Amino acid sequence: MTRRPRQWDADALLVRRTAVRVGVWITVAVSILVIVVLIAAFVLVFQQIPLVDLFDPNRHERTVDIGGLDILIGGLILGLLAVALAGILGILATRRAVAPLVDALARQRRFVADASHELRTPLAILDTRLQVLERGMAPDDPNQTLVKELRDDSRNVVGIVNDLLDAVDVTTIGAAAPVLVAPVVARAVASMRMRADERGVVLTADRMPEDAAALIPETSLHRALVALIDNAIKHTPAGGSVRVEATGERGRVAISVADEGSGIRGIRPDQVFDRFARSSDAVDGGGTASTGFGIGLSLVQDTVGRFGGSVEVTSTSAAGTTMTLRLPAPRRA
Repeated sequence: MTRRPRQWDADALLVRRTAVRVGVWITVAVSILVIVVLIAAFVLVFQQIPLVDLFDPNRHERTVDIGGLDILIGGLILGLLAVALAGILGILATRRAVAPLVDALARQRRFVADASHELRTPLAILDTRLQVLERGMAPDDPNQTLVKELRDDSRNVVGIVNDLLDAVDVTTIGAAAPVLVAPVVARAVASMRMRADERGVVLTADRMPEDAAALIPETSLHRALVALIDNAIKHTPAGGSVRVEATGERGRVAISVADEGSGIRGIRPDQVFDRFARSSDAVDGGGTASTGFGIGLSLVQDTVGRFGGSVEVTSTSAAGTTMTLRLPAPRRA
């Protein structure tokens, strides 16, 4: 039976090639430093003993007389030259090594931008058709609420696409106008209520400060909250509840999403935000080694991190798990 050659993923192959380049350049840099030290030693010896006398079998005097001050000065000069040479070689090696990664990142950004632009038109058409359908419905039509929710969902998708375009533009990182937290939380809870009802989970939002604001785009905050709520619902058993709460802290706003699952098991709490994180045991009563946490929580971390925020597991036990978003708040005048 002929064994098929192992096929490497393109990204893994790129990383391997880059690692080899870095290793080669480091080897070259170290080799050059060793050669410089050897040359300096040879020059010092040849200054004290002529080459003819050094290899003369009849001459037994082969010592080198070096003063202490000469050793200090020579060592200082040699050390500075070695540091400078190592820095120059390190910069050159790093620039050459990461060039393929820079190109890959540029390709990724172009793809996301192109895909987002291509999605804008069909999503705009979809929203327009839903708007026409909504206007043409009778006031007592029982499907009016459903159509309105579909329009809200389509606008959310349009916002996500726009957020993806912002994500590929690094100049937007950390720059955001303040947005009121309470309305965004209410909208996120409303959009996930049907999902909670389907699983028999009670979804509630505690009363929140009306003036609480965060420095993050509204779409980004909504997307992060939906991901956290969806994760909490997925890992909460039927009959349990998910609670969303927002509080003000010193210069920050904290939004907590708490469930009544069985806690995080089989994985460290800080690892649930890794992309495609998996647990060897059931997680929060609903996750398994096959379902895990997916990329939702990883995207939450990436989204809020771009605007100076953070997300963490603040508590987890057999009584449930609480995940908290912490976002920068605008300075009060």
